[in-house]
Amino acid sequence: MKISAQLTDDAVLEELGGRFAAERLNLNYTQAELAERAGVSKRTVERLERGEAATQLSGFLRVCRALGLLDRIEALIPPPTPSPIAQLKLQGRRRQRATGRRGAAARSEVLEEPRKWTWGE
Repeated sequence: MKISAQLTDDAVLEELGGRFAAERLNLNYTQAELAERAGVSKRTVERLERGEAATQLSGFLRVCRALGLLDRIEALIPPPTPSPIAQLKLQGRRRQRATGRRGAAARSEVLEEPRKWTWGE
């Protein structure tokens, strides 16, 4: 959905929340990882992704609307575009969960050479 001046504040917050969630999933972060990186609570990330913003963000949107700048938020957080590989994997389904960093770290670890076994060990 395109963010425009015709949308209500709640609709804009919901759209931004969906974009935050999609971007988080594109980066393969869990909500807890994103919260830690951002220095906020996991609950804050959950609320933002659902469009349940604090009063300060709602006030920000109202000021933008009053200044005629709300249409420019579209350029601030553009809709995410999944990579071609991700598009093939999803095949029309929307991603719901991140695997976290354990899987990525395990794939990138350098494995040690196994020691050669000898009699008497």
